[in-house]
Amino acid sequence: MRDFYGVTLANPLMLGTAQYPSPAILADAFRASKAAVATVSLRREQGAGQDFWALIRDLGVRVLPNTAGCHTVKEAVTTAHMAREVFETPWIKLEVIGHTDTLQPDPFALVEAARILTEDGFHVFPYTTEDLVLAERLVEAGCRVLMPWGAPIGSGLGLNNIYGLRTLRAHFPDIPLVIDAGLGLPSQAAAAMEMGYDAALLNTAVAKAGDPVAMARAFALAIEAGTLAHAADPMEPRDMATPSTPVIGKAWLA
Repeated sequence: MRDFYGVTLANPLMLGTAQYPSPAILADAFRASKAAVATVSLRREQGAGQDFWALIRDLGVRVLPNTAGCHTVKEAVTTAHMAREVFETPWIKLEVIGHTDTLQPDPFALVEAARILTEDGFHVFPYTTEDLVLAERLVEAGCRVLMPWGAPIGSGLGLNNIYGLRTLRAHFPDIPLVIDAGLGLPSQAAAAMEMGYDAALLNTAVAKAGDPVAMARAFALAIEAGTLAHAADPMEPRDMATPSTPVIGKAWLA
């Protein structure tokens, strides 16, 4: 497995902690998912108090704080510094939203904030698009992980730009890539892992499911299946049919 800033994860699934029907269901979903990382918003932690933070600690997973809801460089950097103090980790999922409807990241502010935070000692996980130029700028800014979206946050649309995501994977063979946002079904997560992505991050697909625990289990199986499929070196698609049964020994009837 790929390491993330020197840390090797036991499982390539990262799961968000928002929107669950209850704290108990959140905890059960995490256990069913076998996720190794919990993404946590500083704003949620402040609103829920010590009980929520104790619940997260009890899960025994690594915490990835995020700057969810930030729209400017200053806001994102300030939130990241506060999160580092609260959660005692240099890891930060950097979000700088540029478009209100699609929640698409602001590429210019994202690169600037990533550079500032990297220089301040943060290990930045940038929420980005599949744009190659933007990805290169983020790597130049010091990011050692890239987190391209599959689709807009919370949309459940899956992998909207397969070509772009494949190209990103091919262009950055040595950079850990995490599909972040837009996944709605386990099959979509499996497809991302089959392409060679190193992890998947999701929240709404599990938290808002009719049965979050069952959906978490489904995503766990999908992540495992996709990872195994990629490692098994799958066959290339063909334009024409190829018989799987040999014709040698076939009975020829007059």
